[in-house]
Amino acid sequence: MSQSRTHRSTTAAGALLAVAALALTACAPPGSGTTAPTSSAPASGAEATCGEEDVVLSAYIETGFALPKELFDEFTAQYPNVTFDVREDQFAVLTQNAPRVLQDDPPDLMRLPQMSELASGGLLLDLDPYAEQFGWVDWPESQLAQLRVDEEGRRGSGPLWAMGLNFSMTGVFYNKELAAEIGMTEAPKTIDELDAVLAAAKEAGITPIAQFNGGATGGLLFPLQALMASYGPTAPINDWIFHTEGATIDTAENLAAAEHLQRWVEAGYFADDVNSLDYSQMMSRFIGGESLLIFNGDWESGNLDSQMAGKAGFFLMPPLEEGGTQFGAMSAPLTYGIAAGAEHPDCAAFFLNWVATDEKARTITVEVGGSHPMGPADAFMPEVAADSVTAATLAAGTQVNEVNGAMDFLANATGSIYAQSWTPNIQQLVAGQQDAQGMLTAVEADYQAEVGG
Repeated sequence: MSQSRTHRSTTAAGALLAVAALALTACAPPGSGTTAPTSSAPASGAEATCGEEDVVLSAYIETGFALPKELFDEFTAQYPNVTFDVREDQFAVLTQNAPRVLQDDPPDLMRLPQMSELASGGLLLDLDPYAEQFGWVDWPESQLAQLRVDEEGRRGSGPLWAMGLNFSMTGVFYNKELAAEIGMTEAPKTIDELDAVLAAAKEAGITPIAQFNGGATGGLLFPLQALMASYGPTAPINDWIFHTEGATIDTAENLAAAEHLQRWVEAGYFADDVNSLDYSQMMSRFIGGESLLIFNGDWESGNLDSQMAGKAGFFLMPPLEEGGTQFGAMSAPLTYGIAAGAEHPDCAAFFLNWVATDEKARTITVEVGGSHPMGPADAFMPEVAADSVTAATLAAGTQVNEVNGAMDFLANATGSIYAQSWTPNIQQLVAGQQDAQGMLTAVEADYQAEVGG
C-alpha cells in the first residue's frame, strides 16, 4: 500500500477533491479495538477558529488532484499560523483505509468515501454544532442532505457528519476537433444519436471512448450510471445507495442500461486495453487527442480549459427520446469529515467554512476544480469565460437540478462495494466473463450481505 506524507506550509481552505476514484491495493479491515468516542460540540466551547498559535492540520486526501493543494496554500497565505501535514492515497486505497485511519491515527480533515458505517461506528465528529455556529443550517438543504446519517446508518437525514468542499458532477467530455472529423457538430440529443457518434468514430479509426477501468477502479461505472439515469428515474438509485428499505439495483431499467453498456463493450467502443487503463492514462490520452470521449467529472474542467483551451466540450448523457427529461448525473458534495479524535477540530471546521464562504477560496474551487462551491444560495461566484469547459459544466449542473436528476455515486453504497463487487464484476463484463444480468445479480447479493438484508 502506497502512503506518502508531505509536510506543507500550504493554505487553502478547503475543498480537497474527490471522486474520480483511482486506486489499487487494499488494507486489512480495522482491528477489533474500541472505536473513538464521538464528540458533538466545538472543542473550545466557544466560537470555532484557528486561533493565533501555530497549528498543523493533518489531512488525509485523495491523490492526483490540484484543487486541495491550491486551497491549502491559499488558506495558509491568509492564516500563516496554520500549515498542513498531508497524507495522500488513491481513492480505492483510501476507501479501505478509512476505518483504521480514523480510529488509530485520526486526522483533522479526511476525504471520506462511503460514510454510513463511519458515522454509525463513532469514528466521525458530529458537525451539527458547527452548522449552527457558522450558519450552514441556512444553506439550501439539498447541499447537506447527503452528508447526514441517522441512527440506522441511513443517509439523507439525521446529524451532519461531514461537509462538502464543493459539488462535483459527472458527464461526457469530448474532443471538438475529432468530433468535427466525424460530422458531430453538436452534442447528441438522444442515446441513439450517441450510439451513432460512437459507431462513426470507430469507423473512422478513432477510439470512441478511453475510459479508466484498471486495478481496483471500475471507471466503467461512470457510463453505466449515466445510462441508468437515461433508462429510469434517479430516485431509486439514490434509495439503493442510501439503504432505503426495499431498494434494489437489480431493476428492469438498470438491466436495460447495463445491457446497453455491454453492447458498447462488444462493439469495441472502448480502448482495447480498458481493463488495464488507469485514470491518469485516460486523461493523458484524451488531452493528447487519442479518444473522442471520456466519462468524467467537472473536477477536470479547469485542467481541460488550460491544456485543451477551446478544444474540449462537455454534455450530459442524453435521454432516450429527444426533449425528454429522463437523464441525470452523479452530483454530490466532495465529502470531507473531521475524525472524532481529531486534535484540532475547531480549526478544521473553520477551514471547511472558509472554503464555502471566502471569495478567493470559491474562485479557486471554480477555476481549479470546475465545480460549484458549497455555501449560501446568494454567495459570491466568480465569472468564467462563456466558451469554457467550466461554463459548460456549471450550466449542466443547473440543468440537472431543474429535473432533480442528481445521484450519488454507486460506489458509495457501502464501504467495500466498489473495490470488492462493482469493479471485479464490471471488469469481468469487459472480459466476456460476465453479462449484464449476472453483474447486477452479483452486486445486489454482495450489497444485501453487507447491509444485512
